Amino acid sequence: MQKQVLLVGESWTSTSNHIKGFDQFSTATWHSGANDFIAALKDSDYAITHMPAHAAATDFPLTLEGLQKWDVIILSDIGANTLLLHPDTWLKSRRTANRLALIHDYVAAGGSLMMIGGYFSFQGINGGARFRNTLVEKVLPVRCLAWDDRIETPEGSTLEMTQSHALFDNISGEWPWMLGYNEVEMQPEGTLLATVAGTAHPLLAVREYQQGRSLVWTSDMSAHWLPEEFTQWPGYRQLWINCFDWLTERA
Repeated sequence: MQKQVLLVGESWTSTSNHIKGFDQFSTATWHSGANDFIAALKDSDYAITHMPAHAAATDFPLTLEGLQKWDVIILSDIGANTLLLHPDTWLKSRRTANRLALIHDYVAAGGSLMMIGGYFSFQGINGGARFRNTLVEKVLPVRCLAWDDRIETPEGSTLEMTQSHALFDNISGEWPWMLGYNEVEMQPEGTLLATVAGTAHPLLAVREYQQGRSLVWTSDMSAHWLPEEFTQWPGYRQLWINCFDWLTERA
């Protein structure tokens, strides 16, 4: 039976203004950054359910029991506000569950959490992701910085392993290059597995927190920080399978 993975985030809507002389019009386009990830894990032991960012405000579970239906929860390129501000709170001034606290309790009780980097992961662009000093950060193997944490590497950056680990099993050859990542610092109870080569910046880290586990990959899951050369690399699929295997191996 496949294990159930909830991927939250990895979508956005962009608007454009088109000006043609005197005339102008606007368009809106919806985008998903999860397509390569979902395709890579097709026919694996893990069934991926994608909850886009616009749906998470209402559809992300409001109870611990709702979260515990999932073997792994992934937060990827979605800011803390989307989970904190249910429309009943934002629009109607009603009390609702603090879903960052629920994620903490989910991990503490034996759940598995992964955070993948992006413009609205960790602290994010202009500090807008806002996971620093939250109960989600409390369970992670890393700490968020207090400012815009994006590191852009248009020249390309690569992974450097710091120790052997099951997350690298069955991955051979040279790792492809990346175009950026979120800068974080290690939490003392986390285990650093890989850095961005030439820096001390964590790229891959894991942690056991109470009864559960957490894992971070501080670069992207696809464009723009992970180019096609990475998502089409055979190790791309194996990396995520290894991550899920480690997160769920207690089950």
